[in-house]
Formats: sequence, C-alpha cells, structure tokens
Amino acid sequence: MKKLVSLMLIGAMAVSLVGCGGSKKGETVQEGKLIMATNAEFPPYEFYEGDKVVGIDAEISAAIAEKLGLELQIEDMAFDAIVTSVTSGKADIGAAGMTVTEDRKKNVAFTDTYATASQVVIVKEGSDIKTPDDLTGKTIGVQLGTTGDIYCGDIEGATIERYNKGFEAVQSLQTDKVEAVVIDEQPAKVFVEQNEGLQILPDKFTEEEYAIAVNKENTALVEKINTALAELKESGELDKIVDKYISADAE
Repeated sequence: MKKLVSLMLIGAMAVSLVGCGGSKKGETVQEGKLIMATNAEFPPYEFYEGDKVVGIDAEISAAIAEKLGLELQIEDMAFDAIVTSVTSGKADIGAAGMTVTEDRKKNVAFTDTYATASQVVIVKEGSDIKTPDDLTGKTIGVQLGTTGDIYCGDIEGATIERYNKGFEAVQSLQTDKVEAVVIDEQPAKVFVEQNEGLQILPDKFTEEEYAIAVNKENTALVEKINTALAELKESGELDKIVDKYISADAE
C-alpha cells in the first residue's frame, strides 16, 4: 500500500491545490468526490447487492457526501488495508463498522460516533463454550485486523486463526477448524441466520462505538463530517438508515 511513495507525494501536492475550498491540506483526495475505503464483507454495514456495495455505512456515507456537495465513491479492500488507505491519501474516509480504539487513533482521526456495537461469540449448538470466559485455551476464528482479532489476543492460552473475511471464519467453525468465532453482533446475526447449527452466546464479548476514520491532518474534513452527522442525527435520517438494515436482519 505504500509503494510509489514519490508519486503519492506528488499526488498529495496536487490535492492541496484542488481540494474543496482550496484548503492547504486538501479536504478530499479527488475534487468533487468523497472516496470511502471499506471492506464489503460485513453485513449489514457493508455488503454487495449485485455489483453494488450497500449497507448502513454506504448509506450514511452517501448522505454525508450529499450534504458536502460531493459524490460518494466506494473502494472495496481488505479490512486491514483501510487505515493505510486513509493515511496514504488513497481514500478520504474509512467506513467499515470501524471501532474507535486507542491503537487506531495513533494513525487516524475519528469523527463523532454514529453507532454502538458489540463483539459476540458464535459457537456450534451444543458447544461446551457457554460464556466468553470459556474461550480460555480454545481455538478462535476472527477477521484479520478487526477488534475481535485485537481483543482475542489477550485470551489466555487461546489459538487465534485469522481470516480475510468473516464468513471464512464461520466456515471454519462449521468444519471444526475453530471452536468459536468472535465478530461484530450484526454480521454475527446474519451468519447464524444463514447457517444452521450455529448460535450466538447471550453474553457480549465487548461493547464498542463505530466512527469514520479520516486522515489526522485533515481536520477540516473531520469537522464537516461531524456537522453532517449531527444534522443526520437531528433529522432522524441516521436512525432510519440503521433501522432499515437492522430491522430487516431481525425479521
């Protein structure tokens, strides 16, 4: 992601000349566009419907882009490449059900939060894993670079198997390659609904907040997105977007 550094530096200089409002830092990578880096393997926040990326993050980002007078462009990539894409200037924002963590705050700035979420544990029905405390010494599947990946590293004696996509971890659970999967609650509901014989433990693994990642130097864009988010919250539009997808999954 960091190859051709010299070309990227030249590109960054060009952006500073054409960015929104003529900002010295540049507010967007490409004039007239808001480029969003995501990982479209995370329903209901982002997933493919045909050849189009849809979901909570896609709709919220589109609503923000509209308020900023920009066109949203979505770039699908591996989850662990999103932060690098934002810091390198390839994308303006990272929106992928991304939890605010101290580690990530070292590399990117975060907007105000727009959703709360939980990490949960998926197991096979009849598993001897009844609570998150039972994960000690177990083999656990996670999606690479997610908070599930980060937090599971602290579980004593656990073996962590990392996958590029959440459903790959679930497939490994079904074939007994792992004994549990730790993943965000909403995608977990989708995976359990689509695959017989799986269940979500009633006790949450963690409680988290989602926000949009932005280049740390681009304070102007952070402020504009926060203003747009506040307007979406005030109007009820943000809740409508979330409820549209969460309710559909619960039916």
